[in-house]
Amino acid sequence: MVKRDLALKIRKTHRYLGLFIGIQFLAWTISGLYFSWTDLDEIHGDQFIRVPSDKAIYSNLIPLDSLSVSIRELDLVDIEGKPYYWINNNHLYNAKTGTIKNRITEKEAISIAQENLIEELILDHVEYLTETNSHHEYRGQSLPAYAIHYKHKDLLVAYVDAKSGIFKKVRHQSWRWFDFLWMGHTMDYQGRDNFNNILLRIFSLFGVFTVLSGFVLWGTSSTTIIKFLNRNS
Repeated sequence: MVKRDLALKIRKTHRYLGLFIGIQFLAWTISGLYFSWTDLDEIHGDQFIRVPSDKAIYSNLIPLDSLSVSIRELDLVDIEGKPYYWINNNHLYNAKTGTIKNRITEKEAISIAQENLIEELILDHVEYLTETNSHHEYRGQSLPAYAIHYKHKDLLVAYVDAKSGIFKKVRHQSWRWFDFLWMGHTMDYQGRDNFNNILLRIFSLFGVFTVLSGFVLWGTSSTTIIKFLNRNS
């Protein structure tokens, strides 16, 4: 039979372990419920993206070997109906004149966003981003960029790369809730996506200890088990 003082120590250990990680368990449960009840396509903002029409067809483009740059990567970008070569993720050239374009204008960024988003959106204001921190919704993406804000109940923001003219992302309120809960789920309070962080490992271990202490507590307080042990002692 388990001594009373040992049983009390097990109970106390289980109680304090539960108190210590209970809030995190609650965060894991709430975030898990949110993730399982939401449509990931909607979180990505697909409902705001316009169905793409046929791609533009260009003619009389200059040959690539006429440009004074070695090509490793190449994309053809449309900016207000004009074709541009986006080369090596760094240089933007007019594909008909060969003129280099250092960055797109705010007006061009708005036009690019409008071409990629549904029609009924109303422009609010535009930001020009040169830096973002680890908590920004455009973190880890190419800069500089235009953040194009719309008058919408979901606080919709579209992001267009200022150097390439490429439409990058759209962010809205449901995505921000998802991002916040994902931070609590992964316990990566810096960049959100590091599943190998030390804090998550510690709380996971304490979670295992809490469950095991609960099993031990049940075993030491179960009258059926106690009677069985006494009968066979």
